[in-house]
Parts: sequence; structure tokens; C-alpha cells
Amino acid sequence: MLLFFILAYLGLTIGIGYWASRKVKNTGDFMLAGRSLPLALSSAALFAIWFGSETVFGASSEFLKGGLYSVIEDPFGGALCLVLFGLFFARKLYNMNLLTLGDFFEQRFNKRTEIVASFFLAPPYVGYIAAQLVAMGLILKIVTGLPVWEGVVLAASVVTFYTFIGGMWAISVTDFFQSIVVILGLITLAIILAQKAGGVTNVINNVPEGTFRFLPRPEFKEVVLYLSAWSVLGLGSLPSQDVFQRVMSSGSVKVAVRSCFIAAGLYLTIAMLPLFISLCIKNLYPDFSHGDTQLALPRMVLAHTNIFIQILFFGSLLSAIMSTTSSAILAPAAILSENFIRPLFNNRFNDKQLLLITRLCVLGFSTIATIMACLRSNIYELVGESSILSLVSLFAPLTLGLYWKRANSMGAFLAMICGTATWALFEWYDTSWPSLFPATLVSFVAMILGSLWPQKQMEIPL
Repeated sequence: MLLFFILAYLGLTIGIGYWASRKVKNTGDFMLAGRSLPLALSSAALFAIWFGSETVFGASSEFLKGGLYSVIEDPFGGALCLVLFGLFFARKLYNMNLLTLGDFFEQRFNKRTEIVASFFLAPPYVGYIAAQLVAMGLILKIVTGLPVWEGVVLAASVVTFYTFIGGMWAISVTDFFQSIVVILGLITLAIILAQKAGGVTNVINNVPEGTFRFLPRPEFKEVVLYLSAWSVLGLGSLPSQDVFQRVMSSGSVKVAVRSCFIAAGLYLTIAMLPLFISLCIKNLYPDFSHGDTQLALPRMVLAHTNIFIQILFFGSLLSAIMSTTSSAILAPAAILSENFIRPLFNNRFNDKQLLLITRLCVLGFSTIATIMACLRSNIYELVGESSILSLVSLFAPLTLGLYWKRANSMGAFLAMICGTATWALFEWYDTSWPSLFPATLVSFVAMILGSLWPQKQMEIPL
């Protein structure tokens, strides 16, 4: 019965997405929903960026292992990203009337920089998409008994079709309804478990010492690691097409800015629910906290709740992850078609052809991510890895490109190459220090030095 209702719920979600897809008439509609979303839809879309597998499964799993200190990266880093984007990036980028974030590098620098930037914008999404597919594979394993890899392939097939036809319009509409259902489902589950555990106070009082430690110890290395954890999503997702396309889909610049702040507050608040629920699970059913902690929450729901809660939890969670995955697939597809393929062919494609190319890119990224999801299973690691490349390569060119008049294409090119090379070098030697810290610093230094280099020698070797 549970499986039947889940399939019915997913069918309804896909139906809503298909209905919304009728608004897609051109690439602007497909990528940015025609820049016409009201505040409610825009805020829901931004809230749903990360509220999927990494928040419910990944973060709750890490929280059970290491407490609040171990989940600084997400959800706290994710909320920080939305606040910073609303404060410093949303207004400036919205007023530039861009289709993709890659278009910024063309307008601010030149077409060569746009093509180079597209190499760093698109690949990070493969790991992020894979994380969502792993989560859906885990859910289907629990509900149906399918091996995880079969669940991954099945989920990928469904979500790829959904993304292929829907675009940003379908994603935004389904995000709104799915966010409501997910929030209601988690609140209901938290209340039921808290009552069973003797109340919120009793749950909090029985946690191990150090569970709620939030600040680092006064040691230089630990402070660096702490700041790096904040930076993975907090700074690394600022130069990302996923965040960009959701903010730029807003109906006005005021809606774009306000939706960032609303989504940040909503995300940080609601993301606490899976963490609290994991404490309740550990208190009530300690056996579920052993083994793969990513499965603790869904296994407990299946074993100790009634059919109504199971339907609400699994159905809404699956649909939310589908929505997150859909936009994650759309983001690199838009970058590849608009900022790499189109410039390489000297803008020969009309809008209808470009729309078809974007949809074919959706198929390509989905296939690659599916293969990765079958080989990797740690959701939290996959998500973190997907943001680091953007941080060390694109954060400096984007930030200084917006706020420093002397920033130029040579500086942007050196920032991308030197930052990435430094990160790869530190990863190769496998030091105990976070590689993103020196890599980001080198990227900024390269950006500044390259931009100050004499103009006659400013030539990008491409």
C-alpha cells in the first residue's frame, strides 16, 4: 500500500510539473521561468536548492556522529550563501539581465573568459546530482527492497524525463507545493517523536556531552578548518548556476533580494527538524543509529509510524529530492549549451535549436551523474565536493568582477587556473589542512596580479 501511494504521489507531482511546462515557449522560459516568479514561488524555489538528500539524510547522519559542530557546512553554510547572495550579488546580477551566470563572464570580460568559466561552472554539478540520486536509491531500497544501484537508475530515469520537459517553470511550481508538504511532514514527525521521547526537554537533556558545540577551540588549525566548513557552501555556492537561476527567475529585483533572505531563514529553521528527529531516533530506537546512519531516519519511519505518516514522509521527501535534482541537472545543461556550445558555433543556432541542445545536455549530465551515483554512496561528501571547485576557481572572478573596476579577463583567467591548480596540488599531497583555503587565497592573488598586469601583455592563451 505504501508503494502504491508513493507512486500516486509522484505521479501527481509529475503531472503538476507537466502542466507548468506548458508555459515554456523559449529558452528564457526554460532556464529562468521568464523572470516572472512572485515572492512565494521564488522563495520556495530557493529554499528547495539544498533541502533534499544532504539536509535530511547527509546532515542528520553527520549530526549523529559528531554533533552540531559537524554540520557547519550544511545547513549553516547553505543559509549563509543565501544571505550573502541577497546582500551583495542578487541586485547587481539581476540588473544585468543575464540568462546564465556564464553570461556574466562574457559581458564583464570577454567570450574567451566565458568559455573557460563554463568548464568550471558545469562539472561541479555532477557530484551534487549524484548525491540526490543516491538518496532516492536509498529510499527505494527501503520501500521496495531494490538494490541501491537499481533504485538510482530508476530514479534517474524519472527525474531526467521530468527535467527534460519541465524546465524552470515546472521546477518552481512543484517546489512550492512540495516545500509545503515536506515542512508539514517533518513537523508532524518531530511532534510525534518528541511526545514518545517524553518531550523536547527530555530529548535535549539526554544528548551526549558536546553535541551542541558550535564554535571551534582557540587553536589556529581548528579555526581554519571551521572557517573552511562555512566556506564550502557559504562561499562555494555563490558562483553557481543553480543559485543564480533561481534568484534570476524572480519577477523583480526586489523579489530576488527578499526571496534570498526569506529562503535563508526558512532553510535554517526547517533544517533543524531532521537534526532534532535524529536525536529522537537515537533516544527512542538506538539500534537505528548503528550501521549506515544515512538510513536511520527512513528505517525508523517505516518501522515505527503509521501508514499515513509513512506516505507523507516518503512521498514528500522523494518529490522534494526530485525537484532538487531537476534544477541541479538543468543548471549545468544551461551553462553547457548557452556558454560553451553556442559561442563555439558562433551563435548559429536559433532559439528553438538552442532549447533542443539544452535538453540534450540534460540527458548527458544525468547519465554521467547516474554512473557516479552507482559508484559512490556518501551523500554529504558528494555535496561538499561539488561546491569546492566553484569556490577555488570562480568566486574571486565573480566577486572582483562585480566590485573592482580594474578586474579584467587576464586576471579572471589566472584566478580560475591558479586556484584550481593549487587546490589539486594540495589534494594530491593529501595534507591535513583544507585545500580550499590556500586555493581560494591564490585565486584572489592571481586575479589581482593578472588585472594589474600591463594591458599590452594581457592575452589569454586559449
